[in-house]
Amino acid sequence: MAVLGLAWALALAGSALAAKSNDRQSVSKADQALFRGLSHASTAAVGRLLDPKFTWTDVEGRTLGLKAVLKGPPKPGAQVGANLTLHLYGDVAVITTELEHIHALRVWVRGNTGWRALLYQEVKVEDASSSTGKKIESDCDNPCHTIPYTPRTAAERDVIASWQALESAVAKGDATAWATHVADEFTVVSGARVEDKATRMAAVGRGGSAPPPLVSATLYDFNDAVVMTCLHQSYLGKPVHISRVWIKREGAWLLAVSYQTVVQAAKVG
Repeated sequence: MAVLGLAWALALAGSALAAKSNDRQSVSKADQALFRGLSHASTAAVGRLLDPKFTWTDVEGRTLGLKAVLKGPPKPGAQVGANLTLHLYGDVAVITTELEHIHALRVWVRGNTGWRALLYQEVKVEDASSSTGKKIESDCDNPCHTIPYTPRTAAERDVIASWQALESAVAKGDATAWATHVADEFTVVSGARVEDKATRMAAVGRGGSAPPPLVSATLYDFNDAVVMTCLHQSYLGKPVHISRVWIKREGAWLLAVSYQTVVQAAKVG
């Protein structure tokens, strides 16, 4: 019986690995097809690969919705195929690429008709020392304690609780507490930095700084993954468009990726 049980467990594990491999291939093919379609301005090909809620955010922080993208398909840069990484989180796939200071994030989601792109976002990293570690005095009421968003699902409520605890840890400079809300593969990309978990943890530990207040947010619940797109008002100037992906791992909601693009056309707040 023990041998049969082991064989069954191995078979299940093999089946799961095969399914994950198939998902990776499917997402990769869809991603390649999307940018091939954009390169040729083929709205028919592009439209089949975009979620109805799709948004495209360029390096200037301009965000286009689905209709605008199909009306005038944006031209992808060479960074979309360079230094690619892919992470699968159930029904959500995260692809990141970068080339010559331009970083690109795209989030794919699985629906009844296959994988569809939910968002694309670019960040130009110009000065890796310009803002990291700057201490800004604030009581961090928003987002640490209150935010202008009401969760619609239990997952959204738990994600927001984890996020507020994370931001409170940033404000206090508590790197150990911060790390409990972040996935091991975490990456944050902004105009001033590219940091993994260890690097960001060290930065948090060097001193507290107030996270920028939340202006608005949209959350998409995909069971064990939540995609969060936000607008924050920077203390130092213009608003920032931020996309985050949260994942549920061993019962805890963890931040896996954060891409932050300054909205250049906006007035200084």
